[in-house]
Amino acid sequence: MPDKDRVVILQPMGAIEQHGYHLPLAVDSAICLGVLGQALAQLPADIPAYALPPLYYGKSNEHNGFAGTISLSTNTMLALLWEVAESVYRAGFRKLALVNAHGGQPQILELVARDLHEKYPDFWLFPLFIWRVPNISSDLFPAFEVEQGIHGGAVETSVMLSLLPEIVKMEQAQRCYPPSFPHNSLLAWEGQHPVSWITADLSPTGVIGDATLADKSKGDRLLSSLVAGWVQLIQDIYHWQN
Repeated sequence: MPDKDRVVILQPMGAIEQHGYHLPLAVDSAICLGVLGQALAQLPADIPAYALPPLYYGKSNEHNGFAGTISLSTNTMLALLWEVAESVYRAGFRKLALVNAHGGQPQILELVARDLHEKYPDFWLFPLFIWRVPNISSDLFPAFEVEQGIHGGAVETSVMLSLLPEIVKMEQAQRCYPPSFPHNSLLAWEGQHPVSWITADLSPTGVIGDATLADKSKGDRLLSSLVAGWVQLIQDIYHWQN
């Protein structure tokens, strides 16, 4: 393979964890593979980018206690990513994108990426989150749901209705939002001043958000916008040089 130092290697990452009664355990993994697979299919042919086999298990201990969740520890995740990345480096590649779709582990990716680049200055790692590319979620759903619906809510459920409608049970969809903070508090469950929560603190069902707002047509449009964002991002990584 020519010009290995410019080839983009992508490591899809998800999780196996409970997402309420209406969704399968593999939501994060399915969304990661669905978005990334479509993006690679639409990528210009002159952009060399290749996906590694997906890592289905993740650090999901916030969902422990909800049936079906399988979680790796922080130390296991760190070691797993480190050893995969070093294998990629030994093979001659110099750009590795960690494409994560599970909200419970971005910090682990950031730590690994920084430490590996410090050890191998010519190795560039990109700790990425599937939802952070430009997308139209805020145009399709209420602002409160986009902000608070962080697990099994309208956004994830809509994308799953687009990708795998046959395994989404909308008749079991539920609405459950976390407790509110006082209006003048700087604290939040997510954001600049977060609290260390587990899912049982926020929801008795595992759903955080309003899954009843999910809609397949909105999911189709949202998925398309995510895919377009990833087509651009992969090209940006390929063209990026330091």
